[in-house]
Amino acid sequence: MTTTPRDQHPAQQALSALPTASISDALDRLSLPGSLHGIAPLRPGQRACGPAYTVAYEPVDEHGGTVGDFLDEVPAGGIVVIDNAARTDCTVWGGIMTQVAAATGIAGTVINGVCRDVETILTTSYPMWSAGRFMRTGKDRVRVAAVQQPLSIDEVTIRPGDLVCADEDGALVVPADRAEEVAELAARIEAVENAIVAAVRSGLTLTEARTAHGYHTLQTADQTTSQEGTR
Repeated sequence: MTTTPRDQHPAQQALSALPTASISDALDRLSLPGSLHGIAPLRPGQRACGPAYTVAYEPVDEHGGTVGDFLDEVPAGGIVVIDNAARTDCTVWGGIMTQVAAATGIAGTVINGVCRDVETILTTSYPMWSAGRFMRTGKDRVRVAAVQQPLSIDEVTIRPGDLVCADEDGALVVPADRAEEVAELAARIEAVENAIVAAVRSGLTLTEARTAHGYHTLQTADQTTSQEGTR
């Protein structure tokens, strides 16, 4: 079983301290798709940031297949990103996987699909983001098709090792090769928003404060970087 923490990406600590809202604005500014629409936290107060461990599922055929044995290979600190093609009629994550993941130090799970055994997930306090919850098993319905290969979810390409950031607003993915740039820009955006609030408390109107700090163009794509924004 692989549980040794991998080396942390230089930008991971900075991103883990920032809200996904500011990170999303930074991605927009850089013309980088990253926000995973329709995938929500299972409970309030969740937060995680770590390298993606990618898993793709497909419908099962007469040859059968497994649904969760890949978990033995996920390193501590990694975030499991599962693409089940947004299916909501069968699950790909349940109570056993939750307890194993929590015990081995996996940082969280993001599913383009549904989970089950929610009571176990909640009592274990394991960070989980999904498109919903449903009790019907994926066994004999879906199987693992690929592990540690690029995924495409909601027109976002997720490569193994890309940084997954998730909180109460949802989940997004930051390309590993642009992570430091995204983190720096997201921190500036967060600082500007804090400055706007401070200015209003000091007596400016919201309109004045937003204008003074360039609020309306914070996330607007920068034409000098947008040419590099697709991967």
